[in-house]
Amino acid sequence: MVGLVLAAAVAGLVLGDAWLWVAVEWSPSTYAGFYARDGFDTPTVVALLVAALVKAALLWLILRTPAPGPLDRRAKVLRRLLYLAVAYTLVLWYPIALLPDAVDTAFQLALWTAINILYLLVIGWRSRVLRAAAAAIFAVELAGMANQLLDELDLPEFGSGGIVESGLMLGGVAATVITLVGQRRDGRWSRGTQAAGWLSLGLYALVIPLDFLFERIYSGSLAMRVMLDAMGLVTTVWIAATARELPTEYRPADLPPARRRVIRVAVAAVVVLPITAMIQPEQAAHLTYTGRSMDCYDRPSFGDLKPAERDATFLCLARSTDGGVPPMFPDSLSDQAILASGRALCRAKDRDEQKAILTRAGSARPTSSVDLWDLVYVCPEIVGATRPELLRSTTEAEAANAAYIAEENAKCRDPWPRTKGVVQATAKYFLFVDGDPGYLVEDPENEATEEVAERAMDNLYDDDGDLIGVAGSAVLIGHVEDVVDLCLTVKAFRTAPPRRTAGWDQVNEVPIVSRSGRLTVPYMGEGGEVGAGAPMPNLAISGKGRYRLRVYMRVDDAGEEQHLVVVFPGASKKRLKLKP
Repeated sequence: MVGLVLAAAVAGLVLGDAWLWVAVEWSPSTYAGFYARDGFDTPTVVALLVAALVKAALLWLILRTPAPGPLDRRAKVLRRLLYLAVAYTLVLWYPIALLPDAVDTAFQLALWTAINILYLLVIGWRSRVLRAAAAAIFAVELAGMANQLLDELDLPEFGSGGIVESGLMLGGVAATVITLVGQRRDGRWSRGTQAAGWLSLGLYALVIPLDFLFERIYSGSLAMRVMLDAMGLVTTVWIAATARELPTEYRPADLPPARRRVIRVAVAAVVVLPITAMIQPEQAAHLTYTGRSMDCYDRPSFGDLKPAERDATFLCLARSTDGGVPPMFPDSLSDQAILASGRALCRAKDRDEQKAILTRAGSARPTSSVDLWDLVYVCPEIVGATRPELLRSTTEAEAANAAYIAEENAKCRDPWPRTKGVVQATAKYFLFVDGDPGYLVEDPENEATEEVAERAMDNLYDDDGDLIGVAGSAVLIGHVEDVVDLCLTVKAFRTAPPRRTAGWDQVNEVPIVSRSGRLTVPYMGEGGEVGAGAPMPNLAISGKGRYRLRVYMRVDDAGEEQHLVVVFPGASKKRLKLKP
């Protein structure tokens, strides 16, 4: 096998750059990109030839015959899994790379989960503290791999990307260190095997600075990539040697207590230092979200969030630039400072104190009011005392809204209880809070509904001040008082009912056309804000054709506005003021 590597490298040198790449790198020439088509530079060719020699030597170490000797069942399984990891590095990576990335990550996660568990069971750690530390470090490493799998499957991850990636990198280094410590204490692994493990760590630490240095000297060259790939086999040498030397039965005597204490301190340092390195100082700007974060567009209900998610939601809203409005706090301000400022805003006694807090934090809009809908995520106990509805979940809010609408509908009564229409309904009609001109009676299936509605709105105040705008298949009905809702009753008759104008402030009659056989009033529906509080019937009871629409309006002593809309067939196009 070693001879084949060297022979292939010589043949590749004769046959061309693409063949040389395949012979040394054991991958298709397409992995070299455009370099293989345009020809390698001299540093890359030299690197490939040197790498061939290095790989041949390392391959000889990897393929050495396993040491003889008995193995228990766990050690046998561990040896097979370690050799599977070696096979993956040398051969299996290529067919697996043809599959989706998630398959590759899942394979490695399953493989190293099994290997790490068997490390805990097979290696003679000779210390419960050391074994527990190894278990904790292996868990950190595997958590990073699991998070990478979740990312590739587009599933929620364990934490923010930077911290988890750092945890994966440091966890891998710490796992190698703790395994080497365990191998030394176990005693069955040779100094050469342990040296290969420590050398792999040293090479890992040099990857980034060497790559940066070589890129500055030989920009655009593949030479460093080739050499790093060759040196990467040192890790494979260590894994193969770990599998090869499993049968050795030698175990050293127990260490003296003083030495055990030193080892415990060292183990604690190995466990704690990687975690400590991931913790940033309070002054550093932790930026969980920015104003351009794609997952900041939705505003979840407070009651739908776990306590740990509420701070993140406030950070999202505080940095939001939705609608082109400057953010409440600048992106440069750390998460900690934003959360502290948000809680200070909750405790502010008046608007001037809130302005001072926003100014100190560098807000681009310190004079703007702060919405309680935003602050509820950081101080629910304060906001909830005056606005308990902001603490609801989506389900609770929907239930409360449905109950409110039902209660409002129940307040409305049929003003013609003894005159029954063919179809009829009574409900509260909810208007826009600011500037809603009224409501429509329309043919909802008319393709030009929006255009007709706009014409009706234009005609609303142009027709003798009767608060009715007519435009073919749509009639826009205004309201007498400045109200946010009104009681609406609709009735449809086969013939014109008696006029009965007594008790009403205004009564008007206008023409309307149904081109589809439907006439109705828009229903607010679930989650809506404008429309009838209950479904309205089809008032075009005779199908397509011309109808007359009579509107009764009045305002009672309590200031509540009531409307009665009566529809019946009629060909007249006249507008009638039955009671001005």
